[in-house]
Amino acid sequence: MFSGIVEEMATVVAIRKEHENIHFTLKCSFTNELKIDQSISHNGVCLTVVSIQDGIDNDCYTVTAMKETLDRSNLGLLKPGDKVNVERSMKMDGRLDGHIVQGHVDGTATCTNINDADGSTYFTFEYKFDKEMAKRGYFTVDKGSVTVNGVSLTVCNPTENTFTVAIIPYTYEHTNFCNIKIGSVVNIEFDILGKYIARLNYLTK
Repeated sequence: MFSGIVEEMATVVAIRKEHENIHFTLKCSFTNELKIDQSISHNGVCLTVVSIQDGIDNDCYTVTAMKETLDRSNLGLLKPGDKVNVERSMKMDGRLDGHIVQGHVDGTATCTNINDADGSTYFTFEYKFDKEMAKRGYFTVDKGSVTVNGVSLTVCNPTENTFTVAIIPYTYEHTNFCNIKIGSVVNIEFDILGKYIARLNYLTK
């Protein structure tokens, strides 16, 4: 479980394919605090640490993504040198500063517009609309929550298949939103509370 408050951007240092799986090796500042089997959110995708290469010049760890994960996310587009938003799992004795994020990405969306708002930046994303999935809670609502590349954000101006989020300068500078351009593909996770409500409505009809 995560909160959508990104800790930092990790750098992809190596990518190795094994059958239909891909092993990603990343470098970040808290590698020496990690343990094997620990869960970390990568652009919103929960992945398990499978190995750690800790040292002064090699603060790296490796995670593995299976085909299902690669099909649903943008991880398969990563290249060495790319920046990935990372967050360790939430502590139960801490404040929930974002919203409840599972790390189970629902799919991808494409950036269709970027608008400067005199300090902040508005990003608009478009995703594939599926009527049956929408009935199960896979949609956005105005002032509701959505996770984009692992970042907990508030929705504004949602339509059937698009939504906009406002990014403050701090978030822009400290997440890979600084690298998002029109046409960039991001991971999205819809609000789990909305999914449960939609499911309850379906079951009580």
